[in-house]
Amino acid sequence: MRQLRIAVRKFDPFANALRRQFAQFTRDAGRDDRLALELLELNDLHARLFAREALADGSIDLAFLSTDWLAQAQAAGLIQDLRPYLAQAPIADFPHAWSPSLVRLAVFADGFWGLPYHDGPECLIYRKDLLQAAGLEVPTTWDAFHASARRLHAPDRGLYGTALALFPDGHNGFYDFCIHVWSRGGEPFDAGGRPQLCSPQAEAALDFLRRLARDDTALAPEARKLDSVKAGLLFCAGKVALMTNWFGFAALGESWADSRVRGRIAVAPLPRGPGGRSVSLNVFWVIALAAGSPMKDWAWSFLRHLATAPMDKITTLEGAIGVRRSTWADAEVNRLVPFYHELDTLHAHARELAPHPRLADIAHAIDALLARALDTDEPSRALLAEAQRNIAALVG
Repeated sequence: MRQLRIAVRKFDPFANALRRQFAQFTRDAGRDDRLALELLELNDLHARLFAREALADGSIDLAFLSTDWLAQAQAAGLIQDLRPYLAQAPIADFPHAWSPSLVRLAVFADGFWGLPYHDGPECLIYRKDLLQAAGLEVPTTWDAFHASARRLHAPDRGLYGTALALFPDGHNGFYDFCIHVWSRGGEPFDAGGRPQLCSPQAEAALDFLRRLARDDTALAPEARKLDSVKAGLLFCAGKVALMTNWFGFAALGESWADSRVRGRIAVAPLPRGPGGRSVSLNVFWVIALAAGSPMKDWAWSFLRHLATAPMDKITTLEGAIGVRRSTWADAEVNRLVPFYHELDTLHAHARELAPHPRLADIAHAIDALLARALDTDEPSRALLAEAQRNIAALVG
């Protein structure tokens, strides 16, 4: 009997889908093999894979990696190039059945470093019933977004206008900052990952996030304790009127048994700032083959299984976000989640961060910038200049 070991971002839909998918895998093979999932929160997962070298020491076979981590893992020799496995045992209709934006982030350094598993760019997620009742249009600018959040904020009824996910995990705070700079026409980093934070657009972005984070007439409390999952679950519990978050939480609101907002959710492109346009961020989870795995061929067989249309649909039906266009257009999926087909449109607004081996460190430097911005009244321009120096020292 064999055991396949996977390090997984802790999120019930991931674990539930993988168990179903592995059960089908073993039934198809006529074997009684076992699956061992190591479920870890975001920072713990990164530490397990990198600082504690789980990708190299043989303790796992496959691992969930954010696309932000791929360059770091590849540069350290911790993951396998999947091209030789694709050549030997191809995946049917790969890559044509996937959006190009879900393939190109894993293609660099003359290799292919991870198979997309869970998608869903950031978007505007809102309660259409609440906006309609208040006579509000779907906000297309950040100022209108803030004004709508204030209008809908009713904590006495257990409803907050919006929520920010500012827990310092190198995740949503960092991504939101980049989106706010982009949507004002700026660039937080150049193609080599070098910071460009001393700009009017970056200053306007930080000023806006500071105002919103301090506005208790619009915002759910304790934003710095909320990560993207907790903020998403607040929305699904009916406690948030509108927010910017990953598409997956909108889908979860339609499919989760405990959702209080089923049938009342809609999505739209993110708002824009002055002089800018709507821009989203394309960051997603891939499953990578650990360099230290003693069962690489078997692990690749499971990856090929996950890439099939029926298994990708299971990922979606369990509450995560499938990555194949066939899933996005699937009639059953769109009956359950009526806006699922909009993923193609949302991807048209999505950008990526350039792969960089120190991207996780850069993200935490932006987290530190946001923390200082909330804790002090120091001018945003000065805080950005300090962050610029700190990040420049990281990337060289």
